[in-house]
Amino acid sequence: MQKRQLGTILILLGALLLAGALGLLGYNQWDNGRAQKAAAQVLDQLETTLDEQENHLQLLVPTQVDDTAREMTVTAIDGWDYIGYLSIPSIGLALPVMSEWSYPGLKIAPGRYAGSVFTDDLVICGHNYARHFSPVKRLAVGTTVQFVDMDGREWDYTVSKVETLQPTQIEEMVDKADGDDWDLTLFTCTTGGSARCAVRCTRVETASKKIPNRNNLYRYYKKARSLWENVPFLHLILGFGGDQ
Repeated sequence: MQKRQLGTILILLGALLLAGALGLLGYNQWDNGRAQKAAAQVLDQLETTLDEQENHLQLLVPTQVDDTAREMTVTAIDGWDYIGYLSIPSIGLALPVMSEWSYPGLKIAPGRYAGSVFTDDLVICGHNYARHFSPVKRLAVGTTVQFVDMDGREWDYTVSKVETLQPTQIEEMVDKADGDDWDLTLFTCTTGGSARCAVRCTRVETASKKIPNRNNLYRYYKKARSLWENVPFLHLILGFGGDQ
């Protein structure tokens, strides 16, 4: 009798654990979808803002681009400040970037952790949602990364290194050591959250106003986003699931 009761208890415990796991999986999938939609809505508004500014933008000269004292232009949307958007064409990823990071803000979009495009030390952190920064951990050296600021400038980079840092290595994350040649860093948590994956990128050309290319890039992103949203389990097939 006792063995039978013990077996029943173990079965019930197993069922509860399974239900909990399924509930957590369901919540993670819902949260991934919510974060993707939130970022997409902001991205649409940023693109509209940039299009409206197009007739007012003037071509930049190198002395303006190299002005390290210049502040990045900020645009407010729904109570949050943004400095532009990030794009990785090879994986169809485009995300708005907040002016300053915060835990509530990361539920909507990645945020600036430190630095600036003008001083070639911009550091952007993002949550490891499936369509936020989870895919960047798998980027190969040489991958193209683009950032469009709120003045319409396009800053082009390539991935130069991917490294793992501990949460306490803040100086190593934001400060360049002797011999470092990175100009942009994207980072997020590793699986389980015990460390940070930092993707170091090197700028490949001087920033310029490239409105036609920017629009083509955005149209490509919208097609990729549509495919992602409408093909079931595509993120699982490609191995870009979020590491919650």
